[in-house]
Amino acid sequence: MILAGDVGGTKVHLALYDFINGNLTYARDERFPAKDYTGLEEIVREFLGADQPTSACFGVPGPVRDGRLRLTNLPWTLDSRELAQHLKIDHVFLINDLEANGYGVAELKADQIYTLAEGDASQIGNRALIAAGTGLGEGILAWNGKIHVPMPSEGGHTDYGPRNEDEIDLLRFLKQKYHGRVSYERVVAGMGITNIYDFLRDVRGMEEPAWLRDRIASEDPNAVITELALSAKSELCEKTLDMYVSAYGAEAGNLALKILSVGGLYIGGGIAPRILEKLKDGTFMRSFTDKGRLSQLLINMPVRVILESRAALLGAAAYAEARAAELSGVSPRAASVAF
Repeated sequence: MILAGDVGGTKVHLALYDFINGNLTYARDERFPAKDYTGLEEIVREFLGADQPTSACFGVPGPVRDGRLRLTNLPWTLDSRELAQHLKIDHVFLINDLEANGYGVAELKADQIYTLAEGDASQIGNRALIAAGTGLGEGILAWNGKIHVPMPSEGGHTDYGPRNEDEIDLLRFLKQKYHGRVSYERVVAGMGITNIYDFLRDVRGMEEPAWLRDRIASEDPNAVITELALSAKSELCEKTLDMYVSAYGAEAGNLALKILSVGGLYIGGGIAPRILEKLKDGTFMRSFTDKGRLSQLLINMPVRVILESRAALLGAAAYAEARAAELSGVSPRAASVAF
């Protein structure tokens, strides 16, 4: 039995997996509000109960160094050795959350992916992975001639680059709000939706009716804005989502250029499946491919949306099994295959 975890800034998602005929098989999962716990160990103990996995892997937001990480959005420090010792799990690994998503791509089935743009599917090479949620994750699936090897990145924290007058003024607005530097995460992660909404209301003077103001104040603002934008019930919300998706596509294109992802782009994270209808309307792809003299390079890249919410967990489980097998010489995946 393998324990997989996806540790985010607001929630911790845990799942147990086993293998049947060489395939990862889901047993159970649960989400925990991170702020209600003192650390990851407490959450894992509550989740496991009497179950005792032989290996575990947690996808975490940020760079892991020597099996250790201090989270930026939570007052936690994670250490794989301490977790293994305290939880009595033989092998515990910490990897970047986008690295976990990258390993999950190989485990996905056709119905868990939506193709946004076919591109040239015959191209072989690097692939890019971008995932907006609480934060903005970016990763690389590096082609080594045989397989795609997931590699982490902190590209979501690079400097935000506006492309038009609205975005230039949005940058000025955010520089005031955040007292200086503005990264892409401030625009393209979940916080970006409310940031753009506030900009359009406060700087561009778009009307916010009282009923909308009340809903924004009493409910999840991102959920309200997305709902009303997709249902065309608020011009302010529609413009917000349009600007958001345009910026998302532009940064995805930037990532694709930087790593030359001729093998395509995967869009992960929790936001994309919820706004899939908006992603389909061409706004994302226009920004993705709007790269001047290199636009054709982007047009030829396949673009796919990951629909499976447990992709990072699948990847973490696959990584845990593979690395534990290297260390122990015992592979549950291989052992599950009937000969």
